[in-house]
Amino acid sequence: MPTKSSSRADLPSLGWNLEQTYKQLPRVFFQEIEPATVSAPDICVVNQRHAERLGLSLRDLPDKEAARLLTGQHLPTGAKPIAQAYAGHQFGGFTMLGDGRAILLGEQRTPSGELFDIQFKGSGRTLYSRGGDGRAALGPMLREYIISEALASLGIPTTRSLAVATTGDTVYRETARQGAVLTRVASSHLRVGTFQYAATLRELDNLRSLADYAIARHYPELVDDSQRYLQFLRAVVDCQASLIARWQLVGFVHGVMNTDNMTISGESIDFGPCAFMDTYDPATVFSSIDHGGRYAYGNQPNIGQWNVARFAETLLPLLNKDQDAAVEIATDVIHQYPAAFQSYWLDGMRKKLGLQSGEDSDAELVQQLLDWMQAASADFTKTFDDLSTADLSDDLYRDERFQSWHARWSVRVDRERSASLASDDLMRSVNPSVIPRNHRVEEALLAATRDNDLRVMERLLAALESTFERDERYSDLRLPPPPGQSAYRTFCGT
Repeated sequence: MPTKSSSRADLPSLGWNLEQTYKQLPRVFFQEIEPATVSAPDICVVNQRHAERLGLSLRDLPDKEAARLLTGQHLPTGAKPIAQAYAGHQFGGFTMLGDGRAILLGEQRTPSGELFDIQFKGSGRTLYSRGGDGRAALGPMLREYIISEALASLGIPTTRSLAVATTGDTVYRETARQGAVLTRVASSHLRVGTFQYAATLRELDNLRSLADYAIARHYPELVDDSQRYLQFLRAVVDCQASLIARWQLVGFVHGVMNTDNMTISGESIDFGPCAFMDTYDPATVFSSIDHGGRYAYGNQPNIGQWNVARFAETLLPLLNKDQDAAVEIATDVIHQYPAAFQSYWLDGMRKKLGLQSGEDSDAELVQQLLDWMQAASADFTKTFDDLSTADLSDDLYRDERFQSWHARWSVRVDRERSASLASDDLMRSVNPSVIPRNHRVEEALLAATRDNDLRVMERLLAALESTFERDERYSDLRLPPPPGQSAYRTFCGT
């Protein structure tokens, strides 16, 4: 039988500086638990650069010890693992949830003083597993690694991936698969669903404790504000509007925007059925279980508002003792979301088109381009990349509608020629050249899981790190999928 050492003294400190702030909350919010024993841990990939940002020295750790560490077989000093409780609306239906296959080791205090959750995903059953095995398969964990690091390279707030290690055990989904554990890093794992869980307890002290903790951790400037809960709601609404606008600007489709997958910090989290859009179409859906298109690309902004409305409902007792007054306050904040999203989105679209100032007709100019892209089945990322580099040699751009739009856009850009930053430089700084295109991600995952070959994934990750640099070494990764490969489905991987 495999064994797991409980000793924590035989490894060097490696820079671990773990705190346990979440455990200061009432016990109803978590379960103390140890990671499951695995039979043959082995290192797959370690994000050494991010480890160093966290203050961790993992480069010189022997692979065998690193594998034991990153599968929970040897816990770092200061780790006191817990599984977090939360709830959530999943495809519109409310249910009680929690970390069914994840545990929080603690919060790493970095050399710069920042605090980040360190979490294992795929580390075994918990109180919240609801009949699941608590394990994870290698392919989905590598997918999360790729997508989260891609979003980080694009400058989009996101949880990060520190490592993926295989367990030597088999997990069963549609077929038998290699087991794996992902080490995830987050500003926190506080979710809209965490507050929904607190609200179902109907204990005001618990809700207040959670809200005060979240404010202190993510919005410390509000701690002494006499209206801190109202300002907290406004801050979360604003950061979600900003986050989803950023998704839209790069064609990212999250795929499962349940309230348990929306963070209070405004970071992207949980990358099961997510993917990047190739051909522009607001109805784009990748998730195999999203039969009605609830979480389609074009629906993401509205779902964002729906989710923060659910968050606002949980805060009603803290907003005002009078429920009617509290509802009125919350409703007013939620009604501010569309304008906030539109402002973030339009500002981002202006940059994508090289516009540094605003004019009233800009929204119409952007929409005219998007309408043409949809009608022409143009690739979203490539179109903006081609505009950035003034490479309009494709036959697609000879279309009369595009030529008309291009003439109008050129006049608009010419009015800003005196700006300090050239329009084309601005465009190249925000329009990615390489994204994790679906066929490339699948190519990398297949090589890793079938052939134990990580080179394809490593090359893709290297290209994504320089996504705005247009490195010719990765010119093949810029291309849209070949004809016949555009139809694509993703799966949750649970």
